[in-house]
Amino acid sequence: MTLLITVLHVMACLILISVVLLQKGSGTDMGAAFGGGSSQSVFGASGGGSFMGKFTAGVAAIFLLSSMTLTFISTKGSNASSVMDGVKAPTAQEQKLPAAPELPLVPKEAKPVENTGSKPIPVE
Repeated sequence: MTLLITVLHVMACLILISVVLLQKGSGTDMGAAFGGGSSQSVFGASGGGSFMGKFTAGVAAIFLLSSMTLTFISTKGSNASSVMDGVKAPTAQEQKLPAAPELPLVPKEAKPVENTGSKPIPVE
């Protein structure tokens, strides 16, 4: 079944490429589509869709459906697992700080700075 859909998908791809390349450019038609033309048809200035335009839309629909079908088939047969399933979550490890030397709880007395024009500020 998968092989048949894959062959249909590749054929639709090649046909879509060739049909798009066979169509003529629509650079001149765009000016008429935005009010430059004097056509009074129901479908606008460009008229109804041509055979090639409709054929292109049909082949594009087949290409889209075959793409979605192949994607569905490929994910259905496998275990739907995440890429992150094999990765272990990091654990919170306690970091031991190096033992700090005993620090005095009372600060040492501040020594006044020797300035000739100012008084030392006492530290409380």
